[in-house]
Amino acid sequence: MKSELINVSPTRKELNIQIEPQQVREVYDRISEQYVRAANVPGFRKGHAPRSVVRTRYKSEIRGDVLRELLPHAVHDAILENSLNAIGEPEVHLDNPEELEKLGQEPIKVKIGVEVLPEVTLGEYKGLEVTRKQRPVTDDDVDKMIEAFRDGSASLEPVEDRASQPGDTVTVNIVGKISDRPDEEDINADEVDVLVGGEGVQPEFTENLTGVKPEESRSFTVIYSEDFKTKELAGQTVNYTAEVTAVRTKVLPEVDDEWAKSLGEEFETVDNVRTKIREDLEQRSVAEADGRVRGEIMKKLLEAHQFEVPQSLIEQQTSHRLESVMRDMIRRGVDPRVAGLDWQGAREELKGQAEDDVRATLLMEQIAQNEKITVTDEEIDAEIEAISIMSRQPKEQVRAALTKDGGDRSIAQRLRNRKALDLLIANAEVKEDEWSEEKSETE
Repeated sequence: MKSELINVSPTRKELNIQIEPQQVREVYDRISEQYVRAANVPGFRKGHAPRSVVRTRYKSEIRGDVLRELLPHAVHDAILENSLNAIGEPEVHLDNPEELEKLGQEPIKVKIGVEVLPEVTLGEYKGLEVTRKQRPVTDDDVDKMIEAFRDGSASLEPVEDRASQPGDTVTVNIVGKISDRPDEEDINADEVDVLVGGEGVQPEFTENLTGVKPEESRSFTVIYSEDFKTKELAGQTVNYTAEVTAVRTKVLPEVDDEWAKSLGEEFETVDNVRTKIREDLEQRSVAEADGRVRGEIMKKLLEAHQFEVPQSLIEQQTSHRLESVMRDMIRRGVDPRVAGLDWQGAREELKGQAEDDVRATLLMEQIAQNEKITVTDEEIDAEIEAISIMSRQPKEQVRAALTKDGGDRSIAQRLRNRKALDLLIANAEVKEDEWSEEKSETE
C-alpha cells in the first residue's frame, strides 16, 4: 500500500492511498473461495460451482466484502503511517470506481479526507499580567438581603376593609371559553392565585381584578400573543369569567430577634443574621473576583494563541451551548419550542464562543502536557462524589453512568485542565485594584 499526504489546512488533511493489485487479489481470491463453498448455484452441487460462475453470480456481494475488508485497514494504516492525530470519522472516496470491474488486476485508489487536531505551539503562558477587582460589601447590600429574607417570610392576610389593589393576591375560580373553538370543553380552574400587577401576569387579569372583593365576579377577554408560553393558548382569544373567592395582601414580619430565630437554629438575633449575610456576600464577592481573574487570564491566553480549530469540535461545542440555553429556559418555565426564538441565528451567535471554548481546551491540554500535570484516581473519585452530591444521585449510579459514557476520561481531562489554569493563576502577575462599578460591569 502507498499513501500520499496533502496538507489542506492545519486541521484538514487528505490522503491518497493506493492498494496494490497483489493485495487486492489475495483478499479477492479468499473471499471468492468462501462464496464458492457456501453458494447454491443451479446446475451445480453446493460448493462445486466454478469460481468464475460464482464471481459472476455474486459479483456485487463479493466486491462489497472485499472493499469492507481492505478499506478500513488501509485507512487505519495510512493515518498511522502519516502520524495524524485524527478526530471523527474519515471521509472515504474511491478515485477509480471503474477499475473495480477488473478487481485484482488494477490498484484500488482511495482519497481520504480527515480532520485532525492542530499542533499547538505555546508562547508565554506564565507571568501574565491581570488586574483583580473585588466588589466591597456595603450595609446597603446587607439591607437588601434582609428585605429579601423578610419577603420570603411574608404571610398573606385577608383584606377586609377595602377592594383589591396592585400587589394583592386575588384568588379566583376561572371559566374560560376559546372564541374560535366554542364546541370545545371550557377551561376550568379553581383557586387560582393571581398577583395583581405581578410580573408575567396578563394585563387583562390585572385590570379586571383590581378593585374587586370576595364573591364578586368579572368577565373579560384576553387576546394571547402568537408566542405565548402556553402552546394551547398561543394566538387564541379567550373569554373568561372569574369568581373572586379571596383577596389577600402581603404582610411583612417585623425585623426583630423573634423573626431572626424563625430563620434557623443558628440564629438568635438580628445581628447574627446580618453577620452571616455579610460573610456570605463577602465569600461570593471573593469568588466573583477570582472568577474575573480566571476569565481575564483565559482571554489573554486566547489572544496570544490564535490557531485554527477543527470545525467538527466547534459544531459539537455549539450544540452543547445551545442545549445549555434550552435547559436554562426550561428551568425558568419557558418552553423552548414556542419561545419564538431564531434558533439558527442563536446557533450562529454561539459559534464564536464555542470556538473560544475549544481553543481554550486545547491550550489547557497542551499546558498540562508541558507541565506534566497528572490526575489521581482519588481526585477522580472526589469529583464523582461532588457530582453525586450536586445531582442528588447515589455515587455508584453516577460512576456507572460516567463509565458507560467514557466519563472517567472526561473528568480526568477536566481536572487536568483545571489544574493547568490554577498553575497559570499561581504564576500570574495579579495586581489588586480598587473596585469601580462602571468599569467592572463592562469587563
